[in-house]
Amino acid sequence: MTGTAIPPGGAGWRTLLALARRDLLGRLRGLRLLAICLVLGVTTLAAIGSLTAAITGELAARGQTILGGDYEVAISQRRATAAERAAIAATGRVSETVRTRAMARRGDRAVLTELKGVDSAYPLYGRVTGATLAGLAADELVVDRAFAGRLGVGPGDVVRYGTADFRIRAVMTEEPDRVGEGFTLGPVALASLAGIDRTGLLQPGALYTAKYRVRMAGGAPAPVVKRLQAQFPAASWTLKDRDNAAPGANRFIARMGQFLSLIGLAALVIAGIGVSNGVGSYLASKRAGIATLKVLGASSVDIARIYLMQIGMVALGAIAAGLVLGALLPPLIVQLAGDVLPVAPGFRLYWAPLATAAAYGLLIALAFALPPLARARSLPAAALFRALVGAPGRIDRRTLLLVAGAALLVLLIALVQARDPLFAGIVLGAVAAVLLLLAGLGVAIRRTARALPRPRRPLWRLAVANLHRPGAQTAALVVALGLALTLFVTLAAIQTSLDAEIRRTVPARAPALFVLDIPSGEAARFRAAATAAAPGAELNIVPALRGTITGYGQTRVANLKSLPDGAWFLRGERGVTYSAALPEGSDLVAGRWWPAGYAGPPLVSLDAEAARILGLKVGDTLTVSVLGREIPARIASLRKVNWDTLGFNYIMVFSPNTLAAAPHSLTATVEIDRARAAPDATARVTRAVLDAFPSASVIETGEVIGQVRTLLDQMATAILIAASVTIMAGIAVLVGAIAAARQARSYDAVILKTLGGTRGQILAAQAAEYGLLALLLAALALALGLGAGWYVMTRVFDFSFVPDWTVVLATLMGGAVLTLGIGLAGSLPLMSVRPARALRSL
Repeated sequence: MTGTAIPPGGAGWRTLLALARRDLLGRLRGLRLLAICLVLGVTTLAAIGSLTAAITGELAARGQTILGGDYEVAISQRRATAAERAAIAATGRVSETVRTRAMARRGDRAVLTELKGVDSAYPLYGRVTGATLAGLAADELVVDRAFAGRLGVGPGDVVRYGTADFRIRAVMTEEPDRVGEGFTLGPVALASLAGIDRTGLLQPGALYTAKYRVRMAGGAPAPVVKRLQAQFPAASWTLKDRDNAAPGANRFIARMGQFLSLIGLAALVIAGIGVSNGVGSYLASKRAGIATLKVLGASSVDIARIYLMQIGMVALGAIAAGLVLGALLPPLIVQLAGDVLPVAPGFRLYWAPLATAAAYGLLIALAFALPPLARARSLPAAALFRALVGAPGRIDRRTLLLVAGAALLVLLIALVQARDPLFAGIVLGAVAAVLLLLAGLGVAIRRTARALPRPRRPLWRLAVANLHRPGAQTAALVVALGLALTLFVTLAAIQTSLDAEIRRTVPARAPALFVLDIPSGEAARFRAAATAAAPGAELNIVPALRGTITGYGQTRVANLKSLPDGAWFLRGERGVTYSAALPEGSDLVAGRWWPAGYAGPPLVSLDAEAARILGLKVGDTLTVSVLGREIPARIASLRKVNWDTLGFNYIMVFSPNTLAAAPHSLTATVEIDRARAAPDATARVTRAVLDAFPSASVIETGEVIGQVRTLLDQMATAILIAASVTIMAGIAVLVGAIAAARQARSYDAVILKTLGGTRGQILAAQAAEYGLLALLLAALALALGLGAGWYVMTRVFDFSFVPDWTVVLATLMGGAVLTLGIGLAGSLPLMSVRPARALRSL
């Protein structure tokens, strides 16, 4: 490149492009770190964005099939009245289903399942694959593969539900509206409505849900839904339309996608430091060429344009590669995830997340590549020739404005696209604050090292001198090491806290069984059956109903444009109960409990956290719809509910006179002392209860915990995979910092070897340098990592933060050793540099 003459007054774009291409083809290796960092960040953002868009798009496209209709009316603990059914039928073709948890029995084996009664119109959209429902008799079942496997049955076998026997007609491979049905605790069996009626399970007060799906002739379902809500304001319905067929899955995927995208963006911002270090290292290797160009008449603008074009070509290639990888990864993730995802979308290009990832990549590359380029072009030729020991160039005001503009655009895009702009702003602000803190600490360490007295031992004197000598990359090393150690601590804290969440939710004396749908008034007979099977078992029996909060204070929930932040309990029905005494697992924090035998106006005790979210206090009014009747109740007290107990916890507990006369069932927990009871005590209680109460459902605690553990493990795995990219970005920053100082360290190594220093002594000095930095950063990384872990656990997932200190500290030490090893590995090539070559490069 240096053999090309520069025309007087500067070169034209064509000449500069020719120079840039020729030089880049000659040595592309110097910009590998830039390419690697951008590929990592852009691939992560593109993959996460594309996968989120694919899943949410598939949910939206299959809305009718997932929901089972254009809209749905769900009612708990009762069927629609004649007037309600007529109003629904006037809007289109109706399909009725009834769904309940029920025990399927075959001989001595019993399995908790979801029994679903369907009519002849089911399904309105989609189809049951692997089986046909046409002409389904009242004594026939169609079961899914999980049902057949759990109970060991197949077509022609007989199972019992309640008081009725059923013959299995076929085994289906897919229930069309499975995703829309939401969370379930067992496999599925389909019966006719006549079949589910003959089981005896649908007693007054039993916990079942009747759903009415409608296939409209045309038009949008939203106006119809609003009209029905206005026509039956106290019906305690839950209505959904095809545009929001699986709101729970949509919310989870969208929130998880946003969180992972922010992690990916943080990784890209961190990788930007690696971009800066890589560009700085590359320009340092081109120092002689830049000086020669300036001597030959090239202006600073020419220099900037040549290397900006080089950096731009490599950055565009890296971003393009990242976009291709990000677009191709979602189908692979879907394939590996199997049944974990709610739907399995096919391959499709989603341009919005790809464009967003590309924009982030370009802006980050611009923001972090411009400063080292500005420093290189601002130095005169003479200073460039002695830049190894000279002061770095300055950054001009225009470059600072461009960098600030790029950073502002990154922040603006993140906030505009975020579901929760405040959360996105906090995450990005925290990342920026950590980077500034580490950079400031690096400057402070360099100045402190310069002011310290010189150690007597040559090894330590050299290590301390390396921290402040001209050309030292102390600030970059502090940022790199600090980020890496902080990320290791954060991951360890999150992982161990998730494990602790599982252990914490299973108390030492967790109930062995939950029993649902015990007939009201049969508490004494249930107690006798359970204690006869397991003497000494402790029982907690409570009434169980379902209710919907329709108003609080002067506010009607139906009139809210959006729910208050954290008010998940306003979304659909919730369990409600009544009690004469303060329930187990609750602590009274405000107000008073009603007296024994209270017979006045309806009273309710509300969860204190729910009251805080809604701005309610003792004495305010809460309106709840139960079995189609609205009940306005005065808040008599507020309770702190200990949700970590595996007992019965209710947001709303009413005074007995309010709900005792309503049709309802009882639920119970059974605690068994496993140390004293027989090994088969749980199975014996299950058989005894089902023999006495065929309509009851028995849930083993282990099944619930297993599903929760699976969900948390999946979340932890997703976080780990996304965060691993951030760790790789941190390592890239470390490699970049080492590369940026490579020439200076090569010169140092040659001089030390010439003076008699051995390779071991030189490496030991560098190990001492990195060790000092790691030691100084360990406490800060521990504090920052624990703070980040606490925020993720308590604010993002609403879990407790209980890290395992042994694991966290061991991870911190292991991370320090790993980063030190990477630093020393990057220094090994310096040991083989020939003195003549190193000295000629000056």
